[in-house]
Formats: sequence, structure tokens, C-alpha cells
Amino acid sequence: MNALNLINFGSRILKQKNILSHKLDSELLLSEILQKKREEVLINLNQKISEKNINKYKKLIKRRAKSEPIAYILKKKEFWSKNFFVNKNTLIPRPETELIVERLTAITKKKGISILDVGTGSGCILISLISELKCSTGIGIDISNKAINIARKNRDKHGMQKKLLFLKKSITSEFHQKFDLVVSNPPYIKTNELKNLSTDIQKYEPKIALDGGNDGLDLIKKVIYKTKNILKLNGMLALEIGNEQIDKVSKILLKNNFMVKHIIKDYKENVRGVISTYIKYEQ
Repeated sequence: MNALNLINFGSRILKQKNILSHKLDSELLLSEILQKKREEVLINLNQKISEKNINKYKKLIKRRAKSEPIAYILKKKEFWSKNFFVNKNTLIPRPETELIVERLTAITKKKGISILDVGTGSGCILISLISELKCSTGIGIDISNKAINIARKNRDKHGMQKKLLFLKKSITSEFHQKFDLVVSNPPYIKTNELKNLSTDIQKYEPKIALDGGNDGLDLIKKVIYKTKNILKLNGMLALEIGNEQIDKVSKILLKNNFMVKHIIKDYKENVRGVISTYIKYEQ
């Protein structure tokens, strides 16, 4: 069987399982098996595939047909033009989160700052920020030891051992320094709305990184309350939030002496994040 026939075979199976990206996924999985770039595979569709690789490919197609995310199968996900190692212990990085990285790098204008990333997961936000803000340093925290291990792996992969520290720690823990920027993509989905998520998210992505409690604001509130004690005067807090949460989150921010500076929207005008400045110093 050649590459074209195998891709079509995989695509048909995934399409039958209502996988919308069936063609792309079938191509990516074959590229992974052959250890070649997708483009290389597509320009040589007549190449013969060994029986051994055909069997490997079928196993991966079977996993994808069960709705396992392609990122978990490949153990990587591109974010901010970088490849990050991911598995079931971390949330899969998403394009909308890049909007926050983009806005923050534009605001800080490459100044050297200290950053705290709360709920760091794979470390993709912090690593991407530090890659742009060359003179900056950062700490990423997460309550999952397995997630922290993945973040450290990504830090080392991108050569940032001297600039980044990843710690198993909760936002409610004690901190012995203040930061110029606190950034977080906290769980913000209401508990009773988790059942509405797509099958691949429900079955495979870590619930702890998705479940924001009854109102979706449990972790957001904790981050805001704690941040006012560890943020420098005029320091920034950047949060990824749900589209319908902006009014409630803005009120919580104002009540805790934060002034909303930027509301981040995607191309569909959905709110994806909010950046605020701490305006009152408290002893």
C-alpha cells in the first residue's frame, strides 16, 4: 500500500467517526509514523509503506477514532511557532491563548520584567513570553506535579533553564517576592457546562484544568485575591476568561483595586482575556 491509499484509508475511518479534521489528522499520523514532515509525505504519495508502518498507523488511527486528541497521540502541540510536549496531564495549548501572549509582548515592549504564571500546565504561555522578552525571568506554578514535570521538559527543550523556574505550588501559597506581571489561564468553565464540551475534551483533557466551579469563577477569584498581594504597584494581571464572564470579572477586579486596561477579543469578537493594572498598594 502506498502513502495515498493509506491516508485515504485513515481519513475514511475518521470521517465515519465524525472527526472533522479527518484528512489532516490522517496525514499527520502518517507523517509521525514515517518521521517526516507532512509536506514531504504529500509530495511523495506514491511511496510504498512497509507492513510494519501500516500496522503502527492503523493503531494510531484507532486511537484517534476514539476521539483521543491528535496532540496527545503525537505528544506535541505547536504554540507561538514552537513545539511543546503535551500529554493527558496538561491542557492542550490553544490558538486563543496566543492572543494574550501577543498583547502582553506588545504592551511590555521587550522590557525586562518578572513574571508569575499561575496554573502553568505545559508552560507554553510563560516560555513563549520569555522567548520574546529576552531580559525577563519567570516562575510557573501548578498544583499538578505531573504538569510541572512537563513544563520543565519544555523549558529545557527551549533552552530556558536559567530564566525559568517551575514549582508545584498553589496560588494560595506564600510568596516571598513581588512580580511585574501575573498571567493565568485558569479553569473557567462552569461545572454543569462541562458535559457540553466536545467528546475529545471530556474524555481526555484534565478536568482540573477545565472545571471553574458552579459559576466558573472559583479559580479566577483566587488568582485575583492573591495577586493583589504579590504584584508590584502598577503591575499587570492577565487572565484568560470565558466570553460571558467579562462583566463579572471586571467587577471583581475593580473591587480588588485593579483597573481594566485591555479586553482581548478573537476575530469573532468573542472575549478571550482581560489585562488589568494594580492601582493601589496595600501593606
